[in-house]
Amino acid sequence: MQTYRDGRKEATDAAEAIRKALAGLGLPESVWGSVRPVVTRSGKPYVHLGMVRADAAETMAEAMRTPAEPVE
Repeated sequence: MQTYRDGRKEATDAAEAIRKALAGLGLPESVWGSVRPVVTRSGKPYVHLGMVRADAAETMAEAMRTPAEPVE
């Protein structure tokens, strides 16, 4: 049971990070609102992104292509 709980926390944290990143790109809640944490029976954490409009996918792809700012 602890493995499942740990996986759930990891999946929830990751889903929240994705939601915040998508909102930070200026995408509406209709895009990031369907992002959900998912955990398998064995406790493996996943994030379900769901279906995304083509324009939102282009925005996401552009953000991923942009080099991240260096961490100081």
